[in-house]
Amino acid sequence: MARLRTRLAMLGSAAALAAGALAPLQLAGAEPAAAASRQWVALGDSYTAGVVPAAGDVFEVPRDGCERTDQSYPQVIDRDLGSLFDLTNVSCGAATIEDVTFRAQEPIGRHLPPFSEDPDYPFPAVPPQSAAVGPGTDVITIGVGGNTLGFAGILFQCLQLGAGSGGVGTPCKDELAADIPGRLAKVSRDYDEMLTVLHERAPHAKILSVGYPTVVPQDTSTCRYNDLAQFGPITQGDLDWLRQDVLEPLNQAIEKSAGTHTDASYVNLYDSSRNHSVCDAGKWVEGVFTRVPDQPALVHPNARGHRNAADHVAAAMLQAIGVG
Repeated sequence: MARLRTRLAMLGSAAALAAGALAPLQLAGAEPAAAASRQWVALGDSYTAGVVPAAGDVFEVPRDGCERTDQSYPQVIDRDLGSLFDLTNVSCGAATIEDVTFRAQEPIGRHLPPFSEDPDYPFPAVPPQSAAVGPGTDVITIGVGGNTLGFAGILFQCLQLGAGSGGVGTPCKDELAADIPGRLAKVSRDYDEMLTVLHERAPHAKILSVGYPTVVPQDTSTCRYNDLAQFGPITQGDLDWLRQDVLEPLNQAIEKSAGTHTDASYVNLYDSSRNHSVCDAGKWVEGVFTRVPDQPALVHPNARGHRNAADHVAAAMLQAIGVG
């Protein structure tokens, strides 16, 4: 238990990464194939950028601190469909909806003291991600909302509160449930504003709003209490609450916002990943830590999760341009 508490303390500084963070603007992605004629801009937070080692290697030199990885779904799609789309990937770990819409962001890289010191930290602020979108943009993919909800902080508080619970009860729900409706309302307001801004910048673009995958299983009895390769000391009751009242409503808010904009559509990753949660043997989302090597993952998709996302997002992109 002492080791558990030590690692949880270290995660306190790292929580901002979960859910997930260009001056000058540096665009990610492979060089476009000569035949590529459609301009695609990928926007989003760490569930788009990749960020954690389980989602591949950071490939940008020099690094800008956004931690885009080579197995993240925009990069996978770029390798699959590079002859059709010219990718500009400005997704960034820890990004909020406001960071996409109008606010410059200060990326954190992998500076997670006392667990790790990033030698390149601090990083210069990067422009709002919407600055990469323009009249010539044909397709926009956007995966964001978890950091506006504050999922990183919620997760860490659930870890702390669960550590003293013995696995019993719903200490996190008891502490935080009253705040969730207001947080979800902010997600909806900010998301609607973001989609409006993106349409103004790229009036002819198809916008694909990408939801979040299944993180917590339907049957939370499959999650092992105190296993940091899963959800550590978060209680079963709190995991049920996180699924039902936090994560599923987050996807619903994104889907509803996309449904109110004629140029936007929703890409559902939740259903296809339902049997690949943090607690499943074939997990597509890592737990608090990866088991081997023992690295912080802070509940982020691994390369298999990004491959699944790539399949669904690519299909939606092809449909959006009338191919396939």
